[in-house]
Amino acid sequence: MTAPLRPALVEGLKPLADGYDLILCDIWGVLHNGLTAYEAAGDALTRFRAAGRQVVLVSNAPRPGSAVATQLDSFGVPRSAYDAIVTSGDLTRIAIEERLSEVVHHIGPQRDTPLYDGLDVRFGTVAEADYVVCSGLDDDERETAADYLSRLEEMRARDLLMVCANPDLLVERGHRIIPCAGAIGVAYEELGGRVYYAGKPHRPIYERAVAGAELLSGRAIDKARILAVGDAIRTDIAGAVAFGIDALLVARGIHAEELNLHRGALVSDHVQDWVDRQSARPIAVTTVLTWAA
Repeated sequence: MTAPLRPALVEGLKPLADGYDLILCDIWGVLHNGLTAYEAAGDALTRFRAAGRQVVLVSNAPRPGSAVATQLDSFGVPRSAYDAIVTSGDLTRIAIEERLSEVVHHIGPQRDTPLYDGLDVRFGTVAEADYVVCSGLDDDERETAADYLSRLEEMRARDLLMVCANPDLLVERGHRIIPCAGAIGVAYEELGGRVYYAGKPHRPIYERAVAGAELLSGRAIDKARILAVGDAIRTDIAGAVAFGIDALLVARGIHAEELNLHRGALVSDHVQDWVDRQSARPIAVTTVLTWAA
């Protein structure tokens, strides 16, 4: 489908479903809020798959897909909602495997250490490191990227490459919006630092997701038959557009306040004006991911 000048407002996935064979679906903010699953979203993807179509979850989570699957189980996201998971953590592990002879300095919380499971990795300080992996903030409830300025300046002085394991700037956790590794990556770039972003909106994660779907289905998948679903213009929508596929924006996520959802339902004129100001446009916008309202 060619992206329209103005996106349609839809009340669920059903009106779009027959136009696609594969959905590349974001996780955080679409399937759950960091604490609990959105049941309607899992049901919508399950219904989509029931017609013989595929869903690959594509996430900027800084952990391998296998670890994310376990987390989704704990939140209550049904396995029937997806065929596979591809994460920025998976691509980060590849980058780490390519550098096993080098010392890594890790920035991020303890919960992201599955990135290194089974790998013979040597950790060190910034002064000892050959490169840096940033998976998030050590304490994302209290810190911001500004708290890392001195460390980033030390990294820049040594011209260390940063592998950013989560390109998101912000993410929804319950009713709060918290900073992610991407915010630190941007701050490092502003100092002139080199950053490799492992996930959306960059092309490699989309290529890996589509290749996985094609392997599972045993056939090539036309890009015109692929729909990306996500709640972030900068990553989900911009990445899909750059990759050459359609995108559905879920408004309830990190842009909810900008779209005035706190005042009630989406208002067409306000949504269209907001989308007009963005660098990438979805073909459609829905309040939440559901099958039909």
